Amino acid sequence: MANIIAVIWDFDKTLIDGYMQQPIFDDYGVDAKKFWEEVNGLPPKYLKEQGVKVNPDTIYLNQFINYTRSKIFVGLNNQKLREYGARLNFYPGIPDIFQKTKETVENNPKYHEDIKVEHYIISTGLTEIIKGSKVADYVEGIWGCEFIEVEDENGDKIIGEIGYTIDNTTKTRALFEINKGVGKENGVDVNTKLPDDCRRVQFINMIYIADGPSDIPAFSVINKNGGATFAVYPVGDMKAMKQVEQMRKDGRVHMFAEADYSSNKTASMWLCNKVEEFANKIYDDEREKIAQYTKNELPRHLT
Repeated sequence: MANIIAVIWDFDKTLIDGYMQQPIFDDYGVDAKKFWEEVNGLPPKYLKEQGVKVNPDTIYLNQFINYTRSKIFVGLNNQKLREYGARLNFYPGIPDIFQKTKETVENNPKYHEDIKVEHYIISTGLTEIIKGSKVADYVEGIWGCEFIEVEDENGDKIIGEIGYTIDNTTKTRALFEINKGVGKENGVDVNTKLPDDCRRVQFINMIYIADGPSDIPAFSVINKNGGATFAVYPVGDMKAMKQVEQMRKDGRVHMFAEADYSSNKTASMWLCNKVEEFANKIYDDEREKIAQYTKNELPRHLT
């Protein structure tokens, strides 16, 4: 099914300015800077004290559970996480850009509804928060970290175990799941051996958008397989701009722009143009396949 174009988004600092956990810290009066400093200190702490390696991308999940058990995050559960999603502040043009990229294809009669655009989110953040946000209705799939609930001493549900994790390296696994159609095609999982032409979304039809070096593994997979990569930085942030400019120089991304997806801004124009470019290529490739069988003259009666 080579007719699907996948626009794949990171979340924190790509769709929103900052981290999705901020509303939780605000509600519970927790100093976000101090929390993240504690989290960043855990990998060297556990390595020194116990000789144990931990994943720096996802160790924050343990800290969330510890804060909940110690009554700092009183009663935090998946329902509350989803409610926090409604309080996120998105960059300008979100979620309009999701629909606009779809309409770039849908409103063009040339494609006869044969080509479609789908959006996905792959994040090291919390799936429940994303599901509660205003972009949830625009995406075909969300990959993020998830908690299992347990009962506290009062019988109330709270987050108590880690259910699923995505880190900056396993984002590439999510890309292959999109590629193969995991969850869309019956019986297909990430390890299913499928020839390229049987995969649901071709890598050459993927666009990956993120904000920085932590997404280099995902950028690399997309670039290596012929897709498109795009980086964003906060408006007016010189340090962040230099970072993504260096990524462009290093061949990590094809293009970058300020994180403003309004219609007349570079990010919106580039994404819509890239979707149209991909759609035209899909259309031309399909016409070429058909032409191989129709270019010969039809047989006629001999005279």
